[in-house]
Amino acid sequence: MIVFRDPSEIPDGFGPSVVAIGKFDGVHSGHRAVIDRARVTATDAGARVVAVTFDRNPLSLLRPELCPEALVSVDQKIALLRDAGVDAVLVLRFDEALAALAPETFAERILVDALGAVRVMVGADFRFGRGGAGTPDFLVAFGQEHGFTVDIVGDVQGGGRRVSSTWVRELLAAGQVEDAARLLGRPHAVRAEVVHGLKRGRELGYPTANLATAAEGFIPADGVYAGWLVDEGTDAGGYAPATRYAAAISVGTNPTFDDVPVRQVEAYVLDETGLDLYGHIVQVYFTARVRGMVRFDGIEALIAQMDADVTSVRAALQPGR
Repeated sequence: MIVFRDPSEIPDGFGPSVVAIGKFDGVHSGHRAVIDRARVTATDAGARVVAVTFDRNPLSLLRPELCPEALVSVDQKIALLRDAGVDAVLVLRFDEALAALAPETFAERILVDALGAVRVMVGADFRFGRGGAGTPDFLVAFGQEHGFTVDIVGDVQGGGRRVSSTWVRELLAAGQVEDAARLLGRPHAVRAEVVHGLKRGRELGYPTANLATAAEGFIPADGVYAGWLVDEGTDAGGYAPATRYAAAISVGTNPTFDDVPVRQVEAYVLDETGLDLYGHIVQVYFTARVRGMVRFDGIEALIAQMDADVTSVRAALQPGR
């Protein structure tokens, strides 16, 4: 997959393209339905599938008080779009200059001149250009004049509700990672470098890989989870297939000791001794919640619970569960 960070990077004659535009936060099942539709259309048209997205939520500039926390980082989003079958991604820097573009200018520069769009796919609530004046209806009329058609893609529904990044975020904030995975079509993950911690887990018999506090991706509610740790190695930009380990994952501030000032994600890799992940980039996938985070009266009670947690994690990770 090709990644462009600016329209100027796109070579002349790059099209024809079938273009899907959106924030794609989380690349959930609703987003993938749009991408799947674009792939079918592109096959018929002999075109590339291109996702046009942004380096941040536009609300972070336009209405920062309303801007939610992102489900995934830009790098995670790019990797997920690649996995969804996109041929190229254009990541636009959403700054004041882009926000101030007239809809006509945005559409002409990006869709017509840079990408040679023959078809454009957007959601019914998509807005772009200065003051949000660019609507799907505007794109339809503009496309008729500039040689492309527009599909206004309907929502994917689940349980009587529109599948959305907001819904996924609500589920993760409540620790409901299994329900979130159903909307995402995969387990949710956070990504970070493994750093040195207090090494208390090692002292308790459960050495953990501590993720840097600047982790990529939305961190679920405090608690203990079953999941997987995927070691991507020391290359921060690498997304090649890597080693996967079963893991018991803890999220929180370790209330038993009360000396961890910020929320921390740490993963105990099952059945591995002497594993050195310091400095490695890892993704931690949350597949099931085992329990909430609680304070224990003493070390013995904590260790007993950790023993029970590992047993629960093993059961949760059994094939077919």
